[in-house]
Amino acid sequence: MAYRGVMYERSIRFPPVTDLKRWSLEVEEGRQGSICYPPADPIHSALEHIVYYALMVHLDLQNPVSVKDALRKGLKFFSSLQTTDGHWAGDYGGPMFLLPGFAIVMHITQQPIDDHARKEIIRYLWNLQNPDGGWGIHIESESTVFGTALNYVAQRILGVEAQDSRLERARLWLRDRDGCLRIPSWGKFWLAVLNVYSWDGVNSLFPEMVLLPQWFPLHTQRMWCYARTVYMPMSWLYGTKYQFPVSPLIEALRQELLPRPFSEIDWKSYRNQVAEEDLYTPHTWILNAFFSAVNIYEKFAPQFLRRWSLDWIYQVLKSEDEFTNYICIGPINKMTNMLITWIQEGPYSDRFKKHTERVKDYMWMGRDGMKMNGTNGSQLWDTSFMIQAMIETDLRDEFKDVFKKAHDYIDVSQICHNHPNHRWYYRDETKGGWPFSTRAMGWIVADCTGEGLKAALICKYNKFTPRPLSNDRLFAAADILLKMQNSTGGYATCEKTRGWHFFEWFNASEVFGEIMIDYDYVECTSSALQGLCQFREMFPNHRSKEISRAIDRSVDYLFRMQRPDGSFEGMWGICFTYGTWFALDGLGAAGYDCSDARIMKACDFLASKQKEDGGYVGDCFDIHPKSQVVNTAWAVLGLIKAKYPNQSIIHQGIGLLLMRQKADGDWDQESISGVFNKNCMISYSNFKNIFPLWALARYTTAFPSNSSISFLGNSSV
Repeated sequence: MAYRGVMYERSIRFPPVTDLKRWSLEVEEGRQGSICYPPADPIHSALEHIVYYALMVHLDLQNPVSVKDALRKGLKFFSSLQTTDGHWAGDYGGPMFLLPGFAIVMHITQQPIDDHARKEIIRYLWNLQNPDGGWGIHIESESTVFGTALNYVAQRILGVEAQDSRLERARLWLRDRDGCLRIPSWGKFWLAVLNVYSWDGVNSLFPEMVLLPQWFPLHTQRMWCYARTVYMPMSWLYGTKYQFPVSPLIEALRQELLPRPFSEIDWKSYRNQVAEEDLYTPHTWILNAFFSAVNIYEKFAPQFLRRWSLDWIYQVLKSEDEFTNYICIGPINKMTNMLITWIQEGPYSDRFKKHTERVKDYMWMGRDGMKMNGTNGSQLWDTSFMIQAMIETDLRDEFKDVFKKAHDYIDVSQICHNHPNHRWYYRDETKGGWPFSTRAMGWIVADCTGEGLKAALICKYNKFTPRPLSNDRLFAAADILLKMQNSTGGYATCEKTRGWHFFEWFNASEVFGEIMIDYDYVECTSSALQGLCQFREMFPNHRSKEISRAIDRSVDYLFRMQRPDGSFEGMWGICFTYGTWFALDGLGAAGYDCSDARIMKACDFLASKQKEDGGYVGDCFDIHPKSQVVNTAWAVLGLIKAKYPNQSIIHQGIGLLLMRQKADGDWDQESISGVFNKNCMISYSNFKNIFPLWALARYTTAFPSNSSISFLGNSSV
């Protein structure tokens, strides 16, 4: 389906409503917490002043005069943002359906929201409102009923009056679309929990699915972990038909969002209705048939089966809470699990208190206000990339302290154990792997394990740390990568693929694509492949035959994924520049370059997409009017790795990166660069520094005679 997004980069229309100088970022082993201190209190010296610094401070430096000078200044700038525990903190927001879940659950459970945070959340939502009055599914999306209705509710909960002109515009936009009645399924769920929508308007979530035999093709445990951990708490709340009691606010929201009185609506008729602006994945005929059957079942569901299924679901949710230290895999199941704990165990229970203490892990104070991140951060991901960027330049010795601190974070973030009874609770092994963010979060990812392994090997080999990871820990990382490889030769995300593609026929999200099972991905496979290749170089005798076979199978998988035009599609970044860079770096690690016709074809694809200014856009959409530094860096990295013979393409790309660099070594934040589930974009604020620096570093190594040149190709500083 075609991309439906805004054709412009967002501007900050509403300035800060709190004193940014009072905001600090508290960190401990990757845990991030944005805190605003009152003027009367001194800011504790142990806290990181990164939030204010990153938002406001730019050094008064001269413009770079050469590639190496640009690289040095960029490294100095970004190194100054490294936290005391060694990682780089960043904005991982973007989706516009996260804050509403936070607001709804905090309201239901009567948890206070700090007034500074409340004001900045409201400012964030105002900054992201579209000119037509609505909000989208993500920050660069056209308005949707999903985004508009839920963010309207969030603002009303946070204290914005219905008479506010911004909310009046939102109501006008919704009024032309039957109010919130045709909101997609996740929106129906949240509004039903809040009692603004009726459960009669929601298709059965069939909690009893967890009671099916585990060999059954549609058993819950076969789902992608992110879908499974969202579906299960949703099905629990559906199974209990929990609804917040009607209050004056709920009555007001019903009047404001529904086109007619609540009691007069034929709720069942809206179960399968979705607004045109929202629909990305229509129901299949088999899904509609399934819903028809389970909706009938819902009328006669035996209470003992319902109780049995809800009890088991709750046990699995408790294990998720405990395995993740109450962070959970993401913000949706974080808030649903927290709500269910409150319902089951009460507001004074230890488990609920542990949940409330971890809410702040998701909150991020950004330039445009306070938002909810898509996970508790991207700490490991960004840090491992930065280590690899710095090692590719001969300036590395100037940044030994940065390497040491970064390695400290790689060290503390590796997961060195398996969770107790993990298979009983649908979990795979985790020992030796790395997470996307923090060790406390408890989920490993294949590509993060590959990147973490590479970073650890770099620091050990180059003696950047007095306490390198032991061989046993590195062996454990290689071993878990061997276990995570699928029969296809590819790698999925957190687990091996458990289901079959036909499970996607039952995708009821309506707004996401390819979410039902954990698919193989070019990026995950490339990262794992590179990690194993680098590991084999340092430890050629550890499981050598198995590792060589895994490498060969990964190479075969990547070549099978090459498209007829030579490109590789990226599923976690935008989009073909991202996927093609990952493929070229992975295949390059295995010894392939442009002497292979398939690699040359991939490079020719990248060359054909270069714009007149030397840069690249997110070319799966190709809609942005100007090149993006992140996409340009990805293309340059891939072309250099593959030894592309048309060097002018590379020079021009570097020229654009130099031209866009600021005097202090930073780059401006441009359009969003991340994506997930086909239809939702997500921010990686550190990418604008990491990847241009990595491209410059790789360039200075590949073209040392050009390192002092300040005019390249069609671009100049």
